[in-house]
Amino acid sequence: MGPLEQILHTFNFIAPAWGVALFCVLVARFTARWWLPLAGWSLMKQTLVSGVLGTAVLAGGLVLWGVDGKMATYSALVIVCGTAQWLMCKGWQR
Repeated sequence: MGPLEQILHTFNFIAPAWGVALFCVLVARFTARWWLPLAGWSLMKQTLVSGVLGTAVLAGGLVLWGVDGKMATYSALVIVCGTAQWLMCKGWQR
């Protein structure tokens, strides 16, 4: 595998984490205003925090199970990104 293929493989590994992070931020910003306070953080900071946490979850799943793409890892990814967004929006103060 050449360097270009390795870079593409790495990007494809972390793409779900960043996609879920962006989705959670946008949903919280535009549709969840009725039950979730607006976060004081910018969209970029929220996406960065959720994306880094999501990438850590995917890497942890890879280390734990030895393979990529387990549904348990993706479930943990969704839970971690959703919880991080709830914490950034201070959802407990509602």
